[in-house]
Amino acid sequence: MKLLRLGHYYSHHCFLPRRRLTSTVTSIPKICIVGSGPASFYTAQHLIKTVPRVEVDIYEQLPVPFGLVRFGVAPDHPEVKNVINTFTKTAKSPQLRFVGNVTLGRDLSLKELRNAYHAVVLAYGADKDRELGLKGEQLGNVVSARRFVGWYNGLPCDTDFPVNLDVEEAAVLGHGNVALDVARLLLTPIDKLKSTDITEHALEALSRSRVRHVKVIGRRGPLQVAFTIKELREMLNLPDCITVCNPFDFETVRSAVPNLERPRRRLTELLCKAADLSPSGNVDSNSRQFHLVFFRSPLSFQPSPDVPDTVGSMQLEVNQLDEQQHAVPTGSTETVQCGLVLRSIGYRSTQADPDVPFDIDRGHIPNISGVVQPGLYVAGWLATGPIGVILSTMTQAFGVGRAVEADVSSGRVDVSQARPGHTAIGKLLNDRGVTTVSWKDWERIDAVEQSRGKNVGKPREKIVDINEMLAVSVGTGGT
Repeated sequence: MKLLRLGHYYSHHCFLPRRRLTSTVTSIPKICIVGSGPASFYTAQHLIKTVPRVEVDIYEQLPVPFGLVRFGVAPDHPEVKNVINTFTKTAKSPQLRFVGNVTLGRDLSLKELRNAYHAVVLAYGADKDRELGLKGEQLGNVVSARRFVGWYNGLPCDTDFPVNLDVEEAAVLGHGNVALDVARLLLTPIDKLKSTDITEHALEALSRSRVRHVKVIGRRGPLQVAFTIKELREMLNLPDCITVCNPFDFETVRSAVPNLERPRRRLTELLCKAADLSPSGNVDSNSRQFHLVFFRSPLSFQPSPDVPDTVGSMQLEVNQLDEQQHAVPTGSTETVQCGLVLRSIGYRSTQADPDVPFDIDRGHIPNISGVVQPGLYVAGWLATGPIGVILSTMTQAFGVGRAVEADVSSGRVDVSQARPGHTAIGKLLNDRGVTTVSWKDWERIDAVEQSRGKNVGKPREKIVDINEMLAVSVGTGGT
């Protein structure tokens, strides 16, 4: 069915008042979700509340749940991670099963899931990087901010992330929340991080870091930044750190402030205040410095004269905004010194299985309000692209839950005939020699992590090796 026809149907039916399932349903609705981040748990939460007798199985690539809440939220933001308590309550419902260490496209196929379940929700997120495609990008220490975040948050594939912090000048490309997160972690006094759940290997590396100056560079101006006021305020309040801005970047900003929507107005007012307080003369080079740089785009990366296979500087193009607020080059360039460059220009999703209807150009699964076709749905960043925060993901995921509920209720997804669900998939995985992780297995991992953390004054010490996770999950490894 074409998306246009789906759009017509769902615009009229998806958001009607909630109805209970009709009496024609004779089997238990079995629904699986691929991925265990916020989009997955919020979708599951809605389905369990609204679809009678539903059984929801969550399949996760890693042995541990929670996706970006575990591996993307900064260690010094524990309040954001409190949502894990809600997800845990959902996971303990007798109607939900967690199956970890299972990869779509490797251990099982989308076709096998669709044959086993009445409906499949894809919610495996965006775990790859966008690259710039610029000369010198392959140099050492031109790295992904996403992988840097994974490194300090304990993502197993990023444990050996090759980053060298034995430099004084760092640059972060991008003006989003992730850019400010990595800048903040680089400039935060190490004692402030010791009581967080940052990984021990990252804590040790950051304790030896020589990074003193971090430039956060964006191609447009103060009115177009994508970060939020909370993250900016934290940067401005960092102890023993000086914020540096170019006052000329704010010449036309102040006159626009009164006409801005309240959230943007408050953010811009704080930016203007930071610019007003920015030192006008020379700054002590030994001080920690956070530079907010506007109207600049990277052109190329040059090697260090001392270490030719590592970045030493970056050429920037100076931009101005056209009438549509697009960044256009002025023809002027400048060079900045930087021994570390972190790209923070966005995440992208991938096609996990050949049967996943993926739009490579846009980097997501085409959908109408989360509906790909009756019986197949998509939630979170895989549906929308990598935009928004946990709250916006919750809203989108609840919408997907309503769409599934509407299809089951109306009969567009036929649940009158029984499907085997995990009975079939579990046997298939067992036959293929896949070691799976249940929720109780995860609780063993969780207990060991918390115990190790308690010993060093942290909320937890994350296990960063998958084999160790699996050993702990069955009670044969770690204390």
